Formats: sequence, C-alpha cells, structure tokens
Amino acid sequence: MDTQMLDRIRTGRGFIAALDQSGGSTPRALARYGIPESEYTDEATMFDLVHAMRTRIMTSPVFGGDRILAAILFEQTMDREIDGLGSAEHLWTRKNVVPVLKVDKGLEDEAQGVRMMKPMPGLEDVLARAEGHGVFGTKMRSVVRLPDPIGIQAVVAQQFEVAHRILDAGLVPIIEPEVDIHSPGKAAAEKLLEETLLAHLDRLDEGREVMLKLTLPEQDDGHRELVDHPRVLRVAALSGGYTREEAVERLARQPGVIASFSRALTEGLDVHQDEAEFDSVLDASIAAIYAASTT
Repeated sequence: MDTQMLDRIRTGRGFIAALDQSGGSTPRALARYGIPESEYTDEATMFDLVHAMRTRIMTSPVFGGDRILAAILFEQTMDREIDGLGSAEHLWTRKNVVPVLKVDKGLEDEAQGVRMMKPMPGLEDVLARAEGHGVFGTKMRSVVRLPDPIGIQAVVAQQFEVAHRILDAGLVPIIEPEVDIHSPGKAAAEKLLEETLLAHLDRLDEGREVMLKLTLPEQDDGHRELVDHPRVLRVAALSGGYTREEAVERLARQPGVIASFSRALTEGLDVHQDEAEFDSVLDASIAAIYAASTT
C-alpha cells in the first residue's frame, strides 16, 4: 500500500469525487450532461461519451489535489487513458488525487427491504489489475430501503466479507450501504445500520482499516461513533439524489464527514458549455463541496 496515499486519505483536507457511473446509471449521467439517449445507439459509444465527460472533468484546471482527495473510477475508466497515461496514473501523478476503483457489479432485486450486491466473479483478478495501475482502494455499493434488521444484517455481512478479500489484496475498501433517501423509515434504517456496522468494525483485527460511504443522516452529527472508530480510516457521504444545495447543507451538519458526491458534483455541467463556462461551473461545485467537507 502506498503510504503517501494512505497519509493523504487519513489527514488530507478535501473530498472524494465519485466518477464511477456504470452501465445502469450512465444514460442518466449523460442526459444530465446534455447528451440524450437518441445521440448514441450502442453501449460502446455510450461509454466513449461518458469517458469524454470524465476526461473533461479530470483534466480541468480546477480539478486537483488542493481540494479533491480521491476520485472513484469505473473499471472501464481505469482501463482507459487520459493524456497518454492510464486514468488512475493520471489522477495521482498529474493531479495528486488518490485513485479508487468501483468493484461491485450492480444490485440484486430487493428482498427484506434491501438490495444486495450481485456476485463479483474474478474479483481477485480485478484487484490485481487495480494494484498494477496504482489504485489505492475500492468501493462497493448496496442499498437499504427499509429498517428491516434481517436485511440490514445481510447487507453489512456481505460488505465485510468482500472487504476482507480486498484488504487481503493490499487495498482499502470503501463500504457503501446506501440508505435510500426516499425510505419511509430512513432514520430507523440509519440507526439499525450504524449499530450493525459498529458490531462488524469491532471485530476487525488491529491494523485493518476500512472507509465508509454513507447516506447523509437525518440526525446532526449522526455518524459520530463511526467517524471516531479506530478501524475507520475516513467516513464519506454520498449525495444520494439530493440537490447539491441540500447535500452541501446537510453535510455541513456532519463534522468529520467528507463528501463523496457524484450527481451533486456534476450538477450544472453541460457538453455544450465552452471551457471557461464549464470550468466556472465545476469550480463553484468543487468550492461548495470542499467547504462543507472541511467544516
């Protein structure tokens, strides 16, 4: 593990840029960027277009390690190049931004109020490739919709089972059990989830650390016990469908938690903007998220 990256994640000021939209979420991301589905006819073209969008973001002069600690990449992005370098290598060597890889393969259908992760065949091969590209850690997402203790126990157990495999490979896992912001029992689900996460964290061996990526909670300073846990390297918050304005306002009430925003980060960006306008919109977004992440 790269100790420079580890120190940067542990002590750095800033936030995590989530640039890991995958197959299911890519059309929506492109539509918000001004590229409707009618402008492409196959998946290969779709991924070319979203890589161009991500490249534009990552090569912008306002995107850098002064305010952004890390960026989460989709596997195809890791395998592509930016300005003649692998995307992960570009992030670290040109931007001083720690590269992280999304490794989950999507979600199962809902059962017991949750959506578990689909199987991840070949995970160890993906992790070895990621390490070869200088990737620091991974991210994997589940979804909690209802405060069902059986479902939540299953989600967290699955997350930690995969996290142990990632730790064994020398990478740091970001565990992301997202609570749906539209859940009719959001606060209750968050409480059950925190209790379950703490129980699993308490069983981690000394020297093993994970990161958490969680929904912005209903309670102010609602992730305090997780932020302070000795096995937690950092706690990040997802925007989860909140507008940037609301996500930033909620984040500012969660001291010690940093942003890991996707939709809220790219809000307002458009393929038809010239470079000056694009950079200005992105700069304003980064500034607002950075401010809330360093409160």
